[in-house]
Amino acid sequence: MMPSEEDDLPGESHEINVTPFIDVMLVLLIIFMVVAPLATVNVPVDLPHSSAQAQPPPARPVFVTLRADHDIAVNDTVTPAEGLAAALMAATGGQHDQRIFLRADRSVSYEALMAAMDLLRAAGFLKVSLVALDGSATP
Repeated sequence: MMPSEEDDLPGESHEINVTPFIDVMLVLLIIFMVVAPLATVNVPVDLPHSSAQAQPPPARPVFVTLRADHDIAVNDTVTPAEGLAAALMAATGGQHDQRIFLRADRSVSYEALMAAMDLLRAAGFLKVSLVALDGSATP
């Protein structure tokens, strides 16, 4: 009996090659690991501690930061007090009902904090949340 040509051909493979999929996933993982720290707000501020229960932040929060030298920053951009309303309108897309997260350095006086809140109210932003460090953190 002569072997036929069909016996010499390899059979069909019913397995999925996952190597390219794993390669793509590893590249995406590296990209997200590099980009994630850049997406956070990096204005240095020494926040006071709070014992209140932490609430989850929205997907794209808007932070107004009052630094120790009384400079005001919207997200990462230092803004003069006169330009705060315009900067907030740009950051929120003109939505006055969006919550604004107000952070202030612990050395900032109560008067300066109230002045910042007055600026927010004058700009039409009435939903303001104060940001503090978690009470379980060490000072």
